[in-house]
Order: sequence, then structure tokens, then C-alpha cells
Amino acid sequence: MKIDGKTFVTCEQYMMYQKAQLFNDHEMAEKILKTSDPKQCKEFGRKVKNFDTNQWEANRDRIVYEGNYAKFTQNEEMRRDLLSRLDVEYVEASPYDKIWGIGLEEKDQRAHDRSQWKGLNLLGRIITQIRDDLINESAKK
Repeated sequence: MKIDGKTFVTCEQYMMYQKAQLFNDHEMAEKILKTSDPKQCKEFGRKVKNFDTNQWEANRDRIVYEGNYAKFTQNEEMRRDLLSRLDVEYVEASPYDKIWGIGLEEKDQRAHDRSQWKGLNLLGRIITQIRDDLINESAKK
């Protein structure tokens, strides 16, 4: 996907690149831009200099929204797939991620009950919001 003239292979790469940029770690940003491996991008993201939790938390949703919005608007098949599920709330069913996911795996029965979630599900909320925004944009045309 292309964002601001740069090509990103994954949303993870975009997020970690923007994280490095946010904290003015341009050297790490370039390293992130040069790798296509999401795990390596995440590892580089953990090494960003001058990291500030409060500043990251104030910006992370916007950054992840931008990356995923680009993904779903620049890939017609992904856009169609996203818009084909109007009655679902998206979740990141990861037992290891309590920020971006629900902190539970998909086959765990508690994953189907929002009150049982162990995580914030930020990624799921953002993808659901993108779907709703794309529906609203289409309605305005």
C-alpha cells in the first residue's frame, strides 16, 4: 500500500514506521521501511528511541486507522470482503495481545462474550470503524 509516497508491505510496517517517526528516530524508521517481515518490524518498533507511552497512546489509534484505511481502500478485494460483513464487530482474537486484541483465542468460548474479553480490542474496533466509515462514504456519493 502507498501512503504519503512511501510503499508499505503490511500495516505492521506502517505502524512501526510511524512510531519511529513520531519519536524522531529516523534511523529506526529507515530500518523499518527496508524490511518486509512483520516480526522484524515489530522488533524494530520496540527499539524506537525517545519512546513516551503517553504520546504513543495519544497517537496509536490514528496511526493504525490510517494504515488500515489505506489497506482497505487500495485493495478492492479486501474492501469488498470488509463491506460484506455488515453485522459483525471485528476482533483481534489473540490470547497474547491485550491491547490490540481481546486477549483470548478464537476457539475460546469467552471470545464470543464481550464482557469476558481480557483485552481492549483496539485493532478490531478500528477495523469496524473503517468499515462503518466506508459505508458512510459510499452513502454520501
